[in-house]
Amino acid sequence: MEIRVLRYFLETAREGNMTRAAERLYISQPTMSKQLKELENELGVKLFRRSNYNIKLTEAGMLLRERAEDILSLVDKTLEEFKALDHLNSGDIYVGAPESEAMEQFAQAVSDLQKQYPGIRCNIYSGNMQDVCEKLDKGLLDFAIVMNYVDLKKYNFLPMSTGDTWGVVMRRDDPLAKEEALSMSMLKGLPLICSRQWVDYELPQWFGSDTGDVNIAATYNLPYNGAVMAKAGIGYAMMLDKLVHTGEDSELVFRPLLDVPKVEMYIIWRKYQTFTPISELLVKALRDKFMK
Repeated sequence: MEIRVLRYFLETAREGNMTRAAERLYISQPTMSKQLKELENELGVKLFRRSNYNIKLTEAGMLLRERAEDILSLVDKTLEEFKALDHLNSGDIYVGAPESEAMEQFAQAVSDLQKQYPGIRCNIYSGNMQDVCEKLDKGLLDFAIVMNYVDLKKYNFLPMSTGDTWGVVMRRDDPLAKEEALSMSMLKGLPLICSRQWVDYELPQWFGSDTGDVNIAATYNLPYNGAVMAKAGIGYAMMLDKLVHTGEDSELVFRPLLDVPKVEMYIIWRKYQTFTPISELLVKALRDKFMK
């Protein structure tokens, strides 16, 4: 399986049309067709369902697309790392991060480093902890910012100096908005809007086996979308503070939860990881910032 052919396959999957994919890659359509047919023969499966106007991925094709994206990302990242070995003042850094106030601290460390080395480029991947850690483990990311639910024994890590506060975003005209803070018991039976990560981690920790009164009305990946649903009156959005605008001019308010702990945030990277020179500089900057 050649890297070049994987690029042909991935471009065809993205375009849904072999002719357009061939044009984008500056090769002939017969060459593209021949290479993809040989790839199918090599794998022993059909990757596409072909019609007169477009092509769609089979189940095997969807699996290969997922693998090809990871493989090609790792290949491209490796090539960039080798190019950066002799260039101390430039290079790419890949970081996985949740939506969190902690990202501001990390961004400031990168910004301070860029003042000395302006050729640094920081690439952020936003996702839930499972996705972020999976990409870190595969070598697709250099660093990740995670909550304390991650098994830190698997990684090198630095604790960040601030914790995020859990709370509820709701309409300003809601009766509960008159409260300065809320207890978990006040939320029983109310329609909750929460991230899928919250369902996997916080829900069982906060409620244990007593989840009968938990009413999940909607889920979200991005806090902004959770806030939009709260504004529409769908329910009460469970999220960390300072992720959406809840100032005096907003229709929404944030109320902290009294009986749940603050979230501890960590910067992690793989053990025995070989860094590029610029990533080594960032590690030193992060240690200086968070280990004072």
